[in-house]
Amino acid sequence: MRRGDIVDVFSSNNEFLAKGHYQIGSIAVRIFSFVETIPDFEFWLNKINNAYKARQEIHLGNNTNVYRLVNGEGDGFPGLIIDYYHGICIMQMHSIGMYRIRELLVEALKTIYGQNLKAVYDKSQSTIPYKSGIEPIDGYIWGSAEPAIVRENGFQFLIDWEEGQKTGFFIDQRENRELLKKFSVNRNVLNMFAYTGGFSVYAMGGGAALVHSVDSSAKAMATLDKNIELNFAGSRNHASFCTDAFTFLNNMESNYDLIVLDPPAFAKHLNVLDNALQGYKRLNQKALEKIKPGGILFTFSCSQVVSKENFRKSVFAAAANSSRNVQILYQLTQPPDHPVSIYHPEGEYLKGLVLRVE
Repeated sequence: MRRGDIVDVFSSNNEFLAKGHYQIGSIAVRIFSFVETIPDFEFWLNKINNAYKARQEIHLGNNTNVYRLVNGEGDGFPGLIIDYYHGICIMQMHSIGMYRIRELLVEALKTIYGQNLKAVYDKSQSTIPYKSGIEPIDGYIWGSAEPAIVRENGFQFLIDWEEGQKTGFFIDQRENRELLKKFSVNRNVLNMFAYTGGFSVYAMGGGAALVHSVDSSAKAMATLDKNIELNFAGSRNHASFCTDAFTFLNNMESNYDLIVLDPPAFAKHLNVLDNALQGYKRLNQKALEKIKPGGILFTFSCSQVVSKENFRKSVFAAAANSSRNVQILYQLTQPPDHPVSIYHPEGEYLKGLVLRVE
């Protein structure tokens, strides 16, 4: 049996339970159907079409043309991510089984989007485990395109899916960015781990007095500055700092009354969980110590192995050590185009808190 082969799962009484892709590792079978069926083109077309219909029901409106079309287990596609960027679909496979049916998936996308689909880009080179003879290479598997400008809630963003992190943009923070915009009016905003400036653009759009963006990637900072210019040409309310986040926090003055902490995943495996929790504690403690009285802290974890409970405990410990009075205003998660299967709670990977600090 090859990794990625389709297998049936039976009970001890020889009753059919599910159908999925076989793989080596802690998860022996990635389940994509609990019904006996033939996984042909029509099967996959119907599944993607169901995901597409679910996105239409969210009613993102004409001011947004970027969203997640397929969210892995949350849509019944274990090991598959598809993000839609205004006519460009970026596919990222995390299983050999999904990689082997990528041509069927492309045909399904062409059927659903028709002439609105310009290209499909496969970005699975670094995400498929246990490659077993498969040598995925990032590239277009249908059509072609250049980095494009997309629209989210009326703001414009330059997306480079070829060189950027993940599929090019952190779509999962869309609603949290919109919430931050409401808090930004007349505030001095610090956006840590800013990447290409999603939170920075929304803060500017919300009427912030000033916005400072910090990231260690010069390439991300260059794109961030372009995004600021796209939306607020000639503005002098923004400045970028290409430096280490912890160094910046340690050295900065306490001039900010809204801080965003949206770091990359501190832990991708359980064996480094304790170190990750200590990292969240140190990061949040420093921000809580430095933020002005009456300030607002948006703090996040995107680590799947970090539970909501563990994340809150880390932030609680940070608050206690900072000797500040802290209130929880909001508990945040991912938006509805990143659904979570009730049978796969691990899919709720994004955790966030909005804190008021005295």
